[in-house]
Amino acid sequence: MSDGKIAFVFSGQGAQCPGMGKALCETSEAAAAVFAMADRIRPGTSQQCFQGTKEELDITINTQPCLFTVDLAAAKAVQALGIKADLAAGFSLGEIAALAFAGILGEENAFQLVCKRAEFMQDAAVRNPGAMGAVLGMEEEKLETILGSFESAQAVNFNCPGQIVVAAREGDSDAIATAVKENGGKFRRLAVSGAFHSHFMEDASSKMREYISHVPVNPSFIPVYANRTAEPYGDAEIEIRSLIAEQICNAVQWQKTIEHMIRNGTSLFIETGEGKVLSGLIRKINKEVRVLHYTEVLANGGNI
Repeated sequence: MSDGKIAFVFSGQGAQCPGMGKALCETSEAAAAVFAMADRIRPGTSQQCFQGTKEELDITINTQPCLFTVDLAAAKAVQALGIKADLAAGFSLGEIAALAFAGILGEENAFQLVCKRAEFMQDAAVRNPGAMGAVLGMEEEKLETILGSFESAQAVNFNCPGQIVVAAREGDSDAIATAVKENGGKFRRLAVSGAFHSHFMEDASSKMREYISHVPVNPSFIPVYANRTAEPYGDAEIEIRSLIAEQICNAVQWQKTIEHMIRNGTSLFIETGEGKVLSGLIRKINKEVRVLHYTEVLANGGNI
C-alpha cells in the first residue's frame, strides 16, 4: 500500500479505441453496472465501446459517452477492490467522470450531461470550425508571443513541461506550425473534430450553462480538482455549475493540477480510463510519484 494520498485521474477525449472496456465489463461486476446504466439511458453504448470502429468512436457524440462509461467503470472496479481515492481529477471529458465518482453529480445525471456536452461541442465545432495542435519543446512565454500574431489562436491545454496544445482557425494552422518550428519547437497536428477548450466553443459553453442550471449538484465526498482553476471544486452550487460550463471553452490546466495534487500529499496516481496518456504526462511532470494504470491494479488484485 502506498504512503501518502491516492488520486484517481480520469482519461479524456483522444484515449478512445475499438474494444475499450470489454474485458473490464466482463471481469468486474461494479464496472458492468456502469455499462448497464449507460445502456439504459443511451441504448447501444456498451456495444459501441466493444465493437465500434475507430471512425465511429472518433465522432464526438459517440466518443464522450463511451469514454465517460469506461472511465467511471474503471474507477468503480478499482474501488470495489477496496482501494479508496483520497482525491480526483479528470482531463477535459474525464472531469465529468471524476465529478460523478465523487458524488458531485449523480451518475445518471452525469451521463446524460455528457451526452448533451458532446452534442453541444460537436455542433459548435461544425458552426465554428477550428484546428488543434500540440507544441513540443517550447516555453510558454515564447509560444504566447507567437500566438499573439494570430487573432484566433490561443493555448488551450497545458499538459506537462514542454507540451502545450493550441487551438486556432484551420487557415492559421500551417502558419503557426511554421512559426513554432522557426523558433526551435515542434508542432504536431491533432486529429480532433473541433477546437476544444477555446473561444470556438463559447456557444457550447453557453448551452451547457443553461442545461446544468437544471441538474442537481451535491457537495463532494473527496476533493475534485477543476481543469479551469487547478484547484478543488468548492461546495457552492453556483461555482460547481459555472466551472462545468466554463471548462468547455477555457484552457485545461493539467500540469498545475497535478503539481497542486502532489503538493497536497498525493504519492500515487491511478489512471482510470482508456489509454495511458495521463500516466505519461504525470511522469513528465514529476518523476518521483508512483503512477499505475487501472489494468495493472486489477491484474494485481488490488495489491498496490
